[in-house]
Amino acid sequence: MEDPRIRKFAYFLINRAVGLKKNEKILIELHGHEHALAKALIEEAYKAGGQPFFHEFDYVLEGAMISGASEQHMKDVTSYEMARMKDMDAYIDIRATENVSIWNHIPDDKMGIYRKYYWGPLHLSQRCNHTRWTVLRYPNHAMAQLAGMGTEEYEDFYFSACLLDYEKMARAMEPLAELMNQTDQVRITGPGTDLSFSIQGIGSSPMSGNRNIPDGEVYTAPVKDSVNGEIYYNVPSPYDGLVYQDVRLTFKNGKIVKASSNHTERMNQILDLDEGARYIGEFAIGVNPVITKPILDILFDEKMAGSFHLTPGNAYDNTDNGNHSSVHWDLICQQTPEFGGGEIYFDNVLIRKDGRFVLDSLLPLNPENLL
Repeated sequence: MEDPRIRKFAYFLINRAVGLKKNEKILIELHGHEHALAKALIEEAYKAGGQPFFHEFDYVLEGAMISGASEQHMKDVTSYEMARMKDMDAYIDIRATENVSIWNHIPDDKMGIYRKYYWGPLHLSQRCNHTRWTVLRYPNHAMAQLAGMGTEEYEDFYFSACLLDYEKMARAMEPLAELMNQTDQVRITGPGTDLSFSIQGIGSSPMSGNRNIPDGEVYTAPVKDSVNGEIYYNVPSPYDGLVYQDVRLTFKNGKIVKASSNHTERMNQILDLDEGARYIGEFAIGVNPVITKPILDILFDEKMAGSFHLTPGNAYDNTDNGNHSSVHWDLICQQTPEFGGGEIYFDNVLIRKDGRFVLDSLLPLNPENLL
């Protein structure tokens, strides 16, 4: 028997998150083997008058292909999938991994080839900028275990975080987006962090149920060469099968000149993948009121109320600072008191302290006002 929340979620994803219209094409991809939501999405796409296309990936088989691929072979794989992606109006990806470390055996050089010649061109450049897209996890046993919850508890948390009152959130985000548009200098302080940069002229994008789900962030990007100082990311970050902790970055004129973590060597290999990987492509403030602590899932953790993320790598076209890369790594810092607190200033005016907005115009974004 279908969980009614899956049907409600599928309707939301098709009709709001990607806003599928009659006769539009949508590619629905499933990484894993949890078919219930994929089936509901196909059915809801038809109900909306759309044309669904479907593809299922197996993590084990995909990992085997990556492990043996040359640069040219990966380019050839990408060319076939690129032709399909360019033909799509919308895209939804369900990631239903049974083991988040399933690719940690893949050699670093092969993951580099995958990132540079497949993920970067196909997803960061084409899909992110030329389709209406959403990417989401599936609430299975693996995700529940990662979050330290029982599966039923995690399912309740998952649907609460994903199916918020996004209309209310959208209204509350408007003043923050407008303030970002008017701001030149940003300064962020906290334990291990004293960082400054400009966002002048970049613009902002408030996300309230209209991209990756769960939603709840307002993003922009720093002027590429303006970032200076140090930052300590206090949220663990899973990436390519490893969990990175205690990440510290030092910036000079926009470039990451020093990077350390519990996997310092591997991290620097990622940041050396191309020139853009050592510059920042996104700065975003998270506001989802249901997500209050990290669960080792970037798609959730980057939306945490009280958090921000500063992202090495590729910038989005709608907040383009000129930085392009096959990397886009949303590294996250949580600024609530239990994580050490911290401050965000716009043009020397304090806008958020210890994870809570302090300007009158931004108070509607505090968690109790979004629930």
